Amino acid sequence: MRLILWPALITLGITLIRLEGELKGWSKTLFSPEAGGGYALVGISWLPLIFGGYFAWKLARAGEGTSGPWKAVGMAVLSIAILVVAGFAMSALKIGQVIQIAVFALGSLAVTFLCMRGWPALGRTLLEYALAARIPVAILMLPAIFGNWGTHYDVLPPNPPPALVQAGPLGRWFWMGLLPQMTMWIAYTVLVGMFVGGVVVALGKPRAQGA
Repeated sequence: MRLILWPALITLGITLIRLEGELKGWSKTLFSPEAGGGYALVGISWLPLIFGGYFAWKLARAGEGTSGPWKAVGMAVLSIAILVVAGFAMSALKIGQVIQIAVFALGSLAVTFLCMRGWPALGRTLLEYALAARIPVAILMLPAIFGNWGTHYDVLPPNPPPALVQAGPLGRWFWMGLLPQMTMWIAYTVLVGMFVGGVVVALGKPRAQGA
């Protein structure tokens, strides 16, 4: 928990700055209010690329590294491949979007725990960080959706399924906020962090303190 404290606080700060920027209509390049975030530069989706390597390095230096960092990379790649194949399969079978979301959410949880086997200590750290990062977002999306704030936290995605359009604010929050944040974005954080962390340790070869 000490390891993720400052990264979690930094992530929360960026989330609040992002919200302020969208509400105040600041630069859309930095604070895009489009559905999904519009690849805005200010956001937390980039942070696993940084903190994955940071966590891995600190764990390795603390003697909680892995003897096979490339195994961690391989498990991350395998997990990502499973999600990609599942996505293409559901699209090819023309499964309804709402069902796709539900299946993808369950699949995200499954591959998260699969990926964590590549380096359990790093996996647990990334999971804790992911929860610390995504729970505030899920909570924030509830008043945003009820209040129609006009931010990427509450706008409907392009061509939304009718069931999502017809759902009330609470239903939309569940499908757009709670479910994705607590499954898909958790998986994204762990998988990307595991990949980056494995590469950093494999190439950097940090030595444990006192070794």
